[in-house]
Amino acid sequence: MKGFHDNKKGTGIVFDDIFLISGARTPFGKYCGSLSRISPTDLGIHSSIAALEKAGIKAEETDQVIAANIGQSSCDAYFLPRHISLYSGIPQSVPALMVQRICGSGLETIITAGEQITLGKAGTILCTGTENMSLSPTVSFGNRMGYHLGKPLFHDMLWEALTDTAAGCPMGYTAENIAKKYKITRKEADEFACLSFERTIAAANRGFFNDEISPVIPKVFYAESLEKREITLPGGITSVSSDEHVRPSGIDALSKLPPVFSKVGILTAGNSSGVVDGSASAVVAHRDTISAKKLKYLSRVAAGVSCGTNPKEMGLSPVPAIRLLLEATGLKISDIGLFEINEAFSAQLIGCERELGIDRAKLNVNGGAIAIGHPLAATGVRLAVTLSREMKIRKVKYGIASICIGGGQGTALLLENMENT
Repeated sequence: MKGFHDNKKGTGIVFDDIFLISGARTPFGKYCGSLSRISPTDLGIHSSIAALEKAGIKAEETDQVIAANIGQSSCDAYFLPRHISLYSGIPQSVPALMVQRICGSGLETIITAGEQITLGKAGTILCTGTENMSLSPTVSFGNRMGYHLGKPLFHDMLWEALTDTAAGCPMGYTAENIAKKYKITRKEADEFACLSFERTIAAANRGFFNDEISPVIPKVFYAESLEKREITLPGGITSVSSDEHVRPSGIDALSKLPPVFSKVGILTAGNSSGVVDGSASAVVAHRDTISAKKLKYLSRVAAGVSCGTNPKEMGLSPVPAIRLLLEATGLKISDIGLFEINEAFSAQLIGCERELGIDRAKLNVNGGAIAIGHPLAATGVRLAVTLSREMKIRKVKYGIASICIGGGQGTALLLENMENT
């Protein structure tokens, strides 16, 4: 292990013996869709149980739980990491931790797990990112102190959270800034979105996502001596097994959508990431654990970095993050066989693609968040698991997962395929 920091470039760590064994996720439910009434805790429990099962790890063999959740959308949200741990069957003696780097939080669970294992504080860690954006509350800050007669003040937390008050604008405007900087046209943005939908639909049709999606069904979770928890689905639905935001979206349909952030802008609901609900989990372990238990694994977690960038161009943050990751590991862009960079906004992805010189044939080959959706804390875990699986299929040695972060941060993770490359 080698940790490093540079206040002009960022911070990171290079690992030796850390592996991503396996992972699983819920389908991502559309905004106010089939998963909209399920708390992020219960979504997290569901994906955690599935990930442990796929990894071949017994819950009682887990040494830590690291969870991520951005929008607190249930009354017991304070307890989310602990409840995910307990109701996944992990012993009461095992501690649970919450990490938060906004959209980078899912990747951060994996990086933090690697650090904890390297420090000797665990051999096996369950990582979970979970989000229910539909349940994001309407709040009244300060009502405990009262309000003027006839003037109660309420805020939509989901809408308000999409505005970076430091940058002085919604995050969508930061992507419009990138569009202007790189002279990205509406046609180019829509073409990228169309490709995302086409790739996602093609991947779904050939069954690619079947190996990572664990269908959500009505169920009850039990934990020793504790109150039960329950998943129910609306309207007589008995199972949710596929991503709900995905739909055929051709250029003609996309081109008719109005801009949503600026009257003269290029970003629309069709070429920006979808608002969805869902959870993703992964199991991370030390090489010794894998050897002792004779486990199969997806990839080696080789290195992870995070950096800060201009909040007004936050979507470009994967650029310095990936450059720092390459610098730390001695690799070049040409050494990387696949990239998974979160599609927060089409213009943002195109800007990163151009700045880094990435071949689009290597980028988000199974689609991305424009089509699948972006359930904040869950996305990073999904990126890492999806990337690792595709690396094995294509016999690619190195892959990078990266994500831009509201407020102007970027995180990137280097994964290595140790087999058949």
